[in-house]
Amino acid sequence: MARTDHNPNTANNVDRRTLLGASLAGAAACLGGPAIYRWLHPQSSVFVARNQRYDGPLVATIRDGLLATGLDPKWLAGRRVLLKPNLVEPCRDRPQMTTNPAMIVAAAEVFRGWGASVIVGEAPGHVRDTEMALIESGVGEALGDGGLEFADLNYQDVAWRPNRGRRSPLRGFWLPQSVVEADLVVSMPKLKTHHWVGITCSMKNFYGVLPGIKYGWPKNVLHHAGIPQTVADINATLPKTISIVDGIECMEGDGPILGTSKQLGIVLVGSSLASVDATAARIIGLDPTKVEYLRLAVRRMGPLQDELIEQRGESWQELATPFEILDKPHLQRLRIAELGPQVT
Repeated sequence: MARTDHNPNTANNVDRRTLLGASLAGAAACLGGPAIYRWLHPQSSVFVARNQRYDGPLVATIRDGLLATGLDPKWLAGRRVLLKPNLVEPCRDRPQMTTNPAMIVAAAEVFRGWGASVIVGEAPGHVRDTEMALIESGVGEALGDGGLEFADLNYQDVAWRPNRGRRSPLRGFWLPQSVVEADLVVSMPKLKTHHWVGITCSMKNFYGVLPGIKYGWPKNVLHHAGIPQTVADINATLPKTISIVDGIECMEGDGPILGTSKQLGIVLVGSSLASVDATAARIIGLDPTKVEYLRLAVRRMGPLQDELIEQRGESWQELATPFEILDKPHLQRLRIAELGPQVT
């Protein structure tokens, strides 16, 4: 039997919705479609830096990006910041798979410089031995050198949080202690193609905040509830989030694990994760309005339309480099139409 929630104010809610719809319809008639859309969906900003290297001035790049997209350094003083990289199935011979340690250390230096307390946390979805993941990725050594604490999100104590997105049938999520206690959770993904949803970037990276002790290895509970739906729901349920994307050495083809290296040399930063991922999608040749988890998240996580995303730093159009994707219908339909097929 389908679950229904009794709401004594249903009639009033319907009346308010009806009145709101009528008001918006009237406004749309007066202002015109594009104008009302801009009013309902304010702009967000995404910073893109080109010619980036892991041995380059990443601290300055990340600092510039955070300032350009509206993060207030004064707000960070005394706050707790959790950096969440991507450490899925790390291997020293495949650096295109995981977030480069230089990115993590540079971000930590920026936030520490602004007075924040910083830890790094991850719950690898394919690897039960997190210590091995830290060694193979090189992250463990880098964190040790930088005096940074690592939180194993797969095995921490957890707290239940209701599902604020309500796109999937899941009623809520078990979140690790370090996530619940964070004032700011920073998604630090590796920019990669994905064999199921097309692209994995800021939002998909947050699958890695859910603990293996509750969701298994891999996290098939989430897969069975719908990948696009659960990606949207997790992002809606987390505390305040921003994104810093490792787009220096990326992955194309059969991502997020079996793909090949793609040198792009960019870093993306933004507080609207959907807008960051929309920009990343355009750069690699995908139409973000066709990526289902982005469409589901747009109301909470920011706009996808290019005209509603204020570009800071470099123009994405000048950096556009179509990535190879698998020759599968569900992926090929994501292509920006004028690019034509790019297959592997």
